[in-house]
Amino acid sequence: MAQILAAARAVLTAEGSDALTMRRLAAELGIRAPSLYKHLPGKPAVTEGLVAIALAELSAVLHDSVRRARRGREVAALLRAYRAWALAEPNLYRMASGGPVPRDALPSGLLRWAAEPFHLVAGEPALARALWSYAHGMIMWELDGRQPSGPELDATWSAGAAAFQAARRPT
Repeated sequence: MAQILAAARAVLTAEGSDALTMRRLAAELGIRAPSLYKHLPGKPAVTEGLVAIALAELSAVLHDSVRRARRGREVAALLRAYRAWALAEPNLYRMASGGPVPRDALPSGLLRWAAEPFHLVAGEPALARALWSYAHGMIMWELDGRQPSGPELDATWSAGAAAFQAARRPT
């Protein structure tokens, strides 16, 4: 399955989600599409695997950013790391953050671990969810080209970080 997911990620990264078909994935692996079904039940399993990979990678980056953050700069560090990862992996980010979360297909504890950095810097659940929603909304606007680029966009990210840092409840 790891080889299939690596090939799927390569297609997704290079060509986007519309290109990620079973036929395209099989071609990437050098096999025929029907052969893929010997290894997985269908495309949803590929999508679920990529979502798990995305959540695990992003969460590791966020945990590291929080662990390394200077006191009083935890929110800014988290948002910088979130933004950098999402901008570096836009197609994977979109796949992982669009539509319903395949909760039953994800490794046990992954969603809790993914949310933990937000809880660590916010200090309480409602503020953590608001912070994650802010980060996601900002990224989607940026990926979709709906925000001004450059210093204005950076200032918006900084203003959000400052507002959430001021509102946080230390843990």
